[in-house]
Amino acid sequence: MSTLEKQIEEKTYKPSDFKSDQEPRWCPGCEDYAIIKAFQTALAELGIPKEKHAVISGIGCAARLPYYMSTYGFHTIHGRPIPIATGVKIANPELSVWVITGDGDGISIGGNHLIHVMRRNVDINILLFDNKVYGLTKGQYSPTSNKGTVNKSAPFGTIEEPAEPVALALASGATFVARTSAAYVKHLTELIKEAHKHKGTSFIHIYQNCYIYNDGVFDDFTRKEVREERNLILEHGKPLIFGKNRDKGLRFKNGRFEIVEFDPKNPPEDLTVHDETNLSLAFALSKLYWPEYPVPMGIFRRVSQPSFEEMLYTQIEKAKERFQTDIAKLLYSGDIWEVR
Repeated sequence: MSTLEKQIEEKTYKPSDFKSDQEPRWCPGCEDYAIIKAFQTALAELGIPKEKHAVISGIGCAARLPYYMSTYGFHTIHGRPIPIATGVKIANPELSVWVITGDGDGISIGGNHLIHVMRRNVDINILLFDNKVYGLTKGQYSPTSNKGTVNKSAPFGTIEEPAEPVALALASGATFVARTSAAYVKHLTELIKEAHKHKGTSFIHIYQNCYIYNDGVFDDFTRKEVREERNLILEHGKPLIFGKNRDKGLRFKNGRFEIVEFDPKNPPEDLTVHDETNLSLAFALSKLYWPEYPVPMGIFRRVSQPSFEEMLYTQIEKAKERFQTDIAKLLYSGDIWEVR
């Protein structure tokens, strides 16, 4: 048994073990409080010592989170947490590396890094807080803002189509892609644990309300009284069924999904079954949105591929074997000049 396995076996953790001595400073009622609760709970339940985690953030409201964690952490510059996190993981592959970012920091300023870390499949975990607005800088529209959003930087309404983070992640080759809401703390906790188990880049898109600058933007499908009816909970190997009474489902036909209503005691046999390894299905699901369709929540894609750092270290070892030589002989071979 390894030292780490012994530590895990001997120690039981509580969420409070992962809290720092700093008091969180977000606006009252901000759902960032719910996310950090889920994060600390998940780390405690994983049972891995806090010194085995590194939490890296960029700039924005979400980026304050490392200060409130009793782990290693790094508050980087705007849009750059992923390059730092990649360096941390390569330098110390034994660390669990977490990236905390937002829709502005991760999709706009750092969008290029997001694409390439997924293409490379670096073994880091990315939590993207999406409130569809720049909250820290007082309410400008962000890449995920709904078309027509009126705010300080778009007084006549945005004219752009919003970016879809899950679709972007899938198109970039991410091997683990999931979505939930900060209002669903238990669901988020479970997804964080599943992300950690995954070898390679894991990406969780989190709908997060901003009470000050974009209040209620997700209410149509996340409020308690409507979420069962308007969310589609993805479960691998199970048909795509939703509704408070579990009486609606999705069937993929002629290149698009159609909603089917049925007796919950007798669901149709031709409903589409969720398959986390099916990229085409995952991408089709990522484009579903209320009110035309229920909003999918859960794991869209999960596949196993070699991680970047595994392949990098393998390559280094092969290079060492190929070019084994005596350093002194190498330094003193060929022409030598003596400089006085």
